[in-house]
Amino acid sequence: MKYYVTYNRNNPVSNYRSLFNDLWSDWGTTSKIPPVDVSETDKAYVIEAELAGYTQDEVHVNVDKHVLKLSSTKESNPEEDKKKKSLVRERYYRAFERSFSLPEDIDESAIEGEFSDGVLTVTLPKKPEVQPKSIEVKIRNN
Repeated sequence: MKYYVTYNRNNPVSNYRSLFNDLWSDWGTTSKIPPVDVSETDKAYVIEAELAGYTQDEVHVNVDKHVLKLSSTKESNPEEDKKKKSLVRERYYRAFERSFSLPEDIDESAIEGEFSDGVLTVTLPKKPEVQPKSIEVKIRNN
């Protein structure tokens, strides 16, 4: 939970909004957005999402209309929950969804993903640059 609140004398409304956003940001939420890194090489874009606590089967990756979507829905096991008396319970049902608009130079049919040690790596290869086509034009002499 965050306790640091800044005060802006010029905009008191934003101060209250900031205070309440900070107070409620961690209470009762079941959706946490995983942090991601996006990088670019000469041949591809790479998205790395930190998904500690998820298994490969719980994470879904799809592309639709030039939008890459990472999502998951993870539920606690009710049968296991009945067998034990919880003293502290901070892990509950979790769900997330992240969407990324893809640039036009992505070869969507060649997108690949890998899940290892709680990190999902999605590689988005770039299409080869189309070189300008040179056309020979014959000029007639009159």
